[in-house]
Amino acid sequence: MFSNVDWLEIGHAGIETLQMLGGSLFFTLLLGLPLGLALYMTLPGGLYASRRVYGVLSLVINVLRSLPFIILLIVMIPLTLVLTGTSIGVAGAIPPLVVGAAPFFARLVENVLREIDREQIEAGQTLGATTAQIVWRIILPEALPGLVGATTVTAIALVSYTAMSGVIGGGGLGDLAVRYGYQRFETDVMVVTVVLLLILVYALQVLGDHVVGTLTRRTRRQPG
Repeated sequence: MFSNVDWLEIGHAGIETLQMLGGSLFFTLLLGLPLGLALYMTLPGGLYASRRVYGVLSLVINVLRSLPFIILLIVMIPLTLVLTGTSIGVAGAIPPLVVGAAPFFARLVENVLREIDREQIEAGQTLGATTAQIVWRIILPEALPGLVGATTVTAIALVSYTAMSGVIGGGGLGDLAVRYGYQRFETDVMVVTVVLLLILVYALQVLGDHVVGTLTRRTRRQPG
């Protein structure tokens, strides 16, 4: 039934997918969290309210989010070559993955931070807390469960992006699905790669839900 499946190659492709997911998620969080925080801080009524800055940031994010990822993969090939020296494989896939996911994550971060009770921030300001103290001791701790949820959503989106990167030889399970499942009509390879990607998505969702639930219960048990 799986006569065309090379399980060693499947295992190698699975490891490449995890490498792409881990590397791109790390840089997505590194760039997206400050960007989302900047959106929240500069929105009308924020700690550093500025319509101009917020408008520019929103415009950049909306433009990047509106680009189909498959187009972004192709457009970024010259920049990817400069950054990594290659446009294929795991290294060649990470830059477009980050550029595609960071604006998405930043917008999720903004939405999560908007849900924070403004009274807690105002109480901190009344007590003379600095902006840094408000961010690190009030905003981020209160938003932590939501931020973990946003990270989970972003990680799942990145799984689909890694699969699409196979179109340009990005490596991983997506690359196998394109080269064998699509170009050579080897349906059994396609089925195996799809099932493994579904398992990965399910595992990420279960893990994310568990962490969010744990953090939420811990927050509710804290006094006052």
